Amino acid sequence: MARIYPLFSSSSANAHFVGTPSGGILIDAGASCKRLVSALLQNDIPASAVSAVFITHDHADHINGLKVFAKTFKVPVYASAGTLNFLAAHDLVSPETELYEIGSGAEARGFFVNSYPTPHDAAESVGYKIHTPDGKICCVCTDLGHVTERVDSELRGSDLVLLESNYDESMLRSGPYPYLLKQRIASKVGHLSNSDSAREVRLLIESGTRRIILGHLSRENNTPRVAENTLLRTLGEDFVKNRDYVLTIAPVETQGLGVVF
Repeated sequence: MARIYPLFSSSSANAHFVGTPSGGILIDAGASCKRLVSALLQNDIPASAVSAVFITHDHADHINGLKVFAKTFKVPVYASAGTLNFLAAHDLVSPETELYEIGSGAEARGFFVNSYPTPHDAAESVGYKIHTPDGKICCVCTDLGHVTERVDSELRGSDLVLLESNYDESMLRSGPYPYLLKQRIASKVGHLSNSDSAREVRLLIESGTRRIILGHLSRENNTPRVAENTLLRTLGEDFVKNRDYVLTIAPVETQGLGVVF
């Protein structure tokens, strides 16, 4: 039975393992190779269990450990054409590492992975939809300024969705970031606010998703409690009472707890 392990999830570093200790895939590699290996081991997963790395986009908090990890453990890297071109052009992957365009999908260790475009200010940002060997579906969807129709259609019907809930609007407005950075984060190609995330979560639960993970929370413009309270207010008391779902907030760094789906 597959699990998703949020190894790192914040504006500083992102990486998620999907699978079991005997094998699986890594979505992003935003921490150093040493920290990635340590986080995997905290979940009793050897680094050798990673059969491939799927990169969502080229920002540092998603690729910081990619070059060393992929070279050390000789795992292939999958991404969109735009992201692969950026990685190669900026020496962010070793020449020895096998690079594959995700295209219409890819198979790794029994997991079939599809991608879908996400609106973010990167070379060619995508989210991933993972079909597990036991017939379950989970989606990892972070770093998007808004939920497009395509994103919504890809997420619906998944057994589990890890969805960005990056910032609280009032905290961002009154926070320490420079004005231009605040504008970028809140833009249509920036990050997903708690409110926008909560509205999408309601639609997903209505469509049958039973496992929700809120991820990529900003450490400066959000807190787990604020994100959860925003979601609960959006869902409403009656909705919460009458719907069967499990909510998890992805930790900044793994706490050794995978989520079964």
